Amino acid sequence: MKNKFLLRLSLTKGIGVVGKQRIYQFAKRNQRWQFESLELRLLSHSTKPNNWNDWSEDRLQEIINTHDFITIEDADYPEALRYVSTPPLVLFYKGNLNLLKREMLAVVGAREATKYGYRVLQALMPDLTKRGFVIVSGLAKGIDSFAHQFAISNQGKTIGIVGTGLDICYPKTSGNLQIEMSQHHLVLSEYPNGTMPAKFHFPMRNRIIAGLSSGVLVIEAKKRSGSLITAQQALDYGKEVFVVPGSILDGRSSGCHQLIQDGANCVEKTQDIFDSYDLLKKFH
Repeated sequence: MKNKFLLRLSLTKGIGVVGKQRIYQFAKRNQRWQFESLELRLLSHSTKPNNWNDWSEDRLQEIINTHDFITIEDADYPEALRYVSTPPLVLFYKGNLNLLKREMLAVVGAREATKYGYRVLQALMPDLTKRGFVIVSGLAKGIDSFAHQFAISNQGKTIGIVGTGLDICYPKTSGNLQIEMSQHHLVLSEYPNGTMPAKFHFPMRNRIIAGLSSGVLVIEAKKRSGSLITAQQALDYGKEVFVVPGSILDGRSSGCHQLIQDGANCVEKTQDIFDSYDLLKKFH
């Protein structure tokens, strides 16, 4: 009953993530998992109508039959993600869920990555995978896709977080990569099959990338970019942020330089990342 309630709540439109979090906390406190639509509006402080009542038993059962998913109440749910201010109530997945139990490092950066970004990843990835990091990214064009591909070609493991249903490959250029990862690695989404990309899905996806990982490595990011949002979220969650400096001539790394000025770890070699982790372990 608990998991069905969480699935239904996650699928309900007309209630934002903060409202859903309020409802979940109330339900958990009171160990009560049945509600009426109007109660949910009051609990979520929402004036908008919601489609809670559209989710009949049959429709819910259809989702259960056609998707693999875990809820925030499951033991398999990644512990680190519980500490995000608005953790996803449900994660749909394809692939190997055991990867969530390993140490994860997010790698994010420019969609329009340069040869320099490509070569940086090529240089850093062998040591990162050897160290046992599972590489987490967003399956986007550029640095994200390179990170997944280099992790795989270096016999490492990788996790992709997408802002669509798991049956949709976006961008299309990542299609083969996404299929390979959903068979041999792991792909996660908080959206059910059939969900098309929408602008607001991507900052939401970024909070999962930052929340899952113990650190975030940023390669080539402009001042206003999704990568910077992910890095900022990681800082908010108390995670380590590692940044590779870039050229001062083209503005492609201006966001990276800003992060370094703000106190992020400057990375010239993998040892810079490992030193930071070793230091953290020493004090915990």
